[in-house]
Amino acid sequence: VQLQASGGGLVQVGGSLRLSCTASERTFGGTFGIYSVGWFRQAPGKEREFVVAKSYRDGKTWYADSVKGRFTLSRDNDRNTVFLQMDSLKPEDTALYYCARSPYYTYSDLSWPVKYEDWGQGTLVTVSS
Repeated sequence: VQLQASGGGLVQVGGSLRLSCTASERTFGGTFGIYSVGWFRQAPGKEREFVVAKSYRDGKTWYADSVKGRFTLSRDNDRNTVFLQMDSLKPEDTALYYCARSPYYTYSDLSWPVKYEDWGQGTLVTVSS
């Protein structure tokens, strides 16, 4: 499968962006999908960091504390696409954002990058102050 992430850009503090991640085949839960989806981010010089994940099994969604209340994950199964709505952006949100899919479905697995099989190419989000 190929995952295509898009929607990054330059935004001022307090602004919003919506990232998209489209899969080349039915992937993200729903009637036929059997993969959970996650977003991670990586700032320069830092490790890849968990942002949000949604379980394919029961639809539970987990957010990192740093983005809770500001970021929202949604899914369009018909278009094999997930969206990450990012509001009230802060300079510390600046990073390359990656979407990925995983056959796992619990938070303990989905919060770790190694539990994901396929990754998108990353889309850059820059928040200027």
